Amino acid sequence: MLLRNLKDCDHECGTDEAGRGCIAGPVTAAAVILPKHFENEFLKDSKKLTHQKRLLLKKIIENDCASYGITHIFMETIDEINILNSSILAMHKSIEKLSPEPEHIIVDGNRFKPFKNIAYECIVKGDDKYLSIAAASILAKTYRDEYMESIHEEYPMYNWKKNKGYPTKEHREAIRKYGITKYHRKSFKLLPEQMELEL
Repeated sequence: MLLRNLKDCDHECGTDEAGRGCIAGPVTAAAVILPKHFENEFLKDSKKLTHQKRLLLKKIIENDCASYGITHIFMETIDEINILNSSILAMHKSIEKLSPEPEHIIVDGNRFKPFKNIAYECIVKGDDKYLSIAAASILAKTYRDEYMESIHEEYPMYNWKKNKGYPTKEHREAIRKYGITKYHRKSFKLLPEQMELEL
């Protein structure tokens, strides 16, 4: 069972992102404030859940949470300010959408930048320790997956419906064959031998 809160306060928010390691599509973050007495024995890190369980939990989180926010940061921004800054920006924009404003922020991972004057704590593998971070990981993952499935229709040859923009062998073969799209992150190493190509 995951822990409910790090600090004893009414409005602690957990935040997490999805899609940092992808070579196509946005990086997506979510921020979630859960009510103080929220419990769910199935809620855990989104990576440890099946697609169906994530969708089921997404509905429960949206219905039962005190507040949530979701933000996509798109490829152009990722290429301009890098993936770490884009991930933190997505988290900040998601936290901005919360009402009430959180009293404390817990962040999955080890990097963050101050948001307003709200105290925060970075927690490595936080999505496996705290309910609100696990909830944020599920929302970030499900919303990003939905986005990748929608753009799959435009470019089915890359099979984003399945790989969600991650650099699978199939995805890289499609880049080799068809080139890149407006959804690819141009600042990323899209092909293993890219460094040797004359561009």
